[in-house]
Amino acid sequence: MSNNGKGLRIVLTGAPGCGKGTQARLLKQRIGVPHLSTGEMLRAEAQTGSQLGSEIKALIDKGNLVPDEMIITMLGKRIDEPDCTNGFILDGFPRTLPQAEALDKMLKEKGIKLDAVIEIQVPDEIIMERILGRYACMKCGQGYHDKYQQPKVYGVCDNCGGTEFYRRIDDNRATVQNRLVNYRALTYPTIPYFEKEGLLRCVDGTGSIEAVAKKIDDLLGVD
Repeated sequence: MSNNGKGLRIVLTGAPGCGKGTQARLLKQRIGVPHLSTGEMLRAEAQTGSQLGSEIKALIDKGNLVPDEMIITMLGKRIDEPDCTNGFILDGFPRTLPQAEALDKMLKEKGIKLDAVIEIQVPDEIIMERILGRYACMKCGQGYHDKYQQPKVYGVCDNCGGTEFYRRIDDNRATVQNRLVNYRALTYPTIPYFEKEGLLRCVDGTGSIEAVAKKIDDLLGVD
């Protein structure tokens, strides 16, 4: 693999709360390729006023799921942009086996090959602790955690000085358990698929953010 990250095309996957979003953002800084979060991309596309964006917005506004074909079309369009020439980091997509197959097909049509699919492995009880303890600044969105990442001054955001915080309404025990059940049923089947393709790499995600980042770097041969 590359030793500077250039040309790397990577998927980060794992259960909800495993830290893939955090690691994707950090990896983006280290290797200088775009971090493609499909959730953020869908919200951004919905605001563009394009035909695809308008269709996505209508679905999101009604609380409906965006069909795989639309996500793949949007992703294909994004990968064609110049900043993805040197690679990209896909965060949390594909979420199902049909999405994995559709992604594979779309990339093959573009003559692009993935370099690695990195599964961040974290036991359920640690995932529960991570998700139930997280909160964010109401003003700027900076994320915190009851145990792992508190503001330097109690009740004051490090980033903007805000003093109001919020927790996501779906960050509760019953919802998290349901998300883990859905992950095993829907997303986990993508793991053997990528393993068969020779792309799967597994990382123990139970250490500190920095320790997990170092393990990912070592796997990818990033200096």
